[in-house]
Amino acid sequence: MSEPRINDRIRVPEVRLVGPAGEQVGVVRIEDALRLAAESDLDLVEVAPQAKPPVCKLMDFGKYKYEAAVKAREARKNQTNTVLKEIRFRLKIDTHDYETKRGHALRFLGAGDKVKAMIQFRGREQQRPEMGIRLLQKFAEDVAEVGVVESSPRIDGRNMVMVIGPLKNKAEAKAEARRASQRAEAKAANEAAKKGEAPARVDTSAEKAPMTQSLADLLPDGLRLGSSAAEADKARAEKEKAEKEKAAQAAKAAADKSAADARRAEEAAKAAAAKPAQAAKPAAAAPAAAKPAEAPKPMAVPKPTAVKPSAPKPAARPKPAAAPKPAGKAPSQGASGQKKPGTAE
Repeated sequence: MSEPRINDRIRVPEVRLVGPAGEQVGVVRIEDALRLAAESDLDLVEVAPQAKPPVCKLMDFGKYKYEAAVKAREARKNQTNTVLKEIRFRLKIDTHDYETKRGHALRFLGAGDKVKAMIQFRGREQQRPEMGIRLLQKFAEDVAEVGVVESSPRIDGRNMVMVIGPLKNKAEAKAEARRASQRAEAKAANEAAKKGEAPARVDTSAEKAPMTQSLADLLPDGLRLGSSAAEADKARAEKEKAEKEKAAQAAKAAADKSAADARRAEEAAKAAAAKPAQAAKPAAAAPAAAKPAEAPKPMAVPKPTAVKPSAPKPAARPKPAAAPKPAGKAPSQGASGQKKPGTAE
């Protein structure tokens, strides 16, 4: 599609002008239309060049181009290629085969595809075309809920052909199929939730219902046996697990005990090694302990007796001289004890 003419490219004397909001202004000269476009800060776009006079509209041309591109992109996205599905019959088709062909046609038409129904004639069957027409009409009636006949039965060589189109296009069929699948998923989820909640409800309103502590008592015998076996397996597994845990705890306790014994032995060895060092310390301090031996210093009080050499011990010698016996010798000696000259000892 060629780009429309705008503003000064419009080479006509007068145009039918349409306002920005779609209001009809009427037939005006091209100069007046361009002046109105300049005053409103819009573009004068020729939207219908084949009209007499051409139709022009005041609009923002950049915005118009963007919206046109978006519309074209959406159209390409929603565009679907219709496929022609072919279904072949024999004039003497069995009922089961006919129902199978009908199911295929319903599925094709529901998906938005066309169906080409073809009857193959063989031998003398070509002389009875009315039988083929009746069969195709019956087929069209059976699929009328999802399709409509687009071309009536016609002879094509040895075959008879009829085309049936879908009532909905392919996009609508896909959207409906999507909605149907979502509804089916929601329904299945609701049913699963209801089934999951059903076993959790216990009817205690019945007077004849026996008192029970477990839902397994309400199960039939066959299911109860299966549940009891499952419970036994579970109890066995729990018992084995408890035994394993107990063995692991015992091994851990033994390891802890051996580690404690080793620690105590190491501490005892350290203590034994430290005792000789402690015993040697008092022996080395023995000289310091001799300080109390200095206490007899008060016994040195007899220091005054140290002056005994100066005491009158020599003076004691005259005491024997004072005895009567040596008194006869006293005249021969002087009072000072000196010997007289010429005397013998």
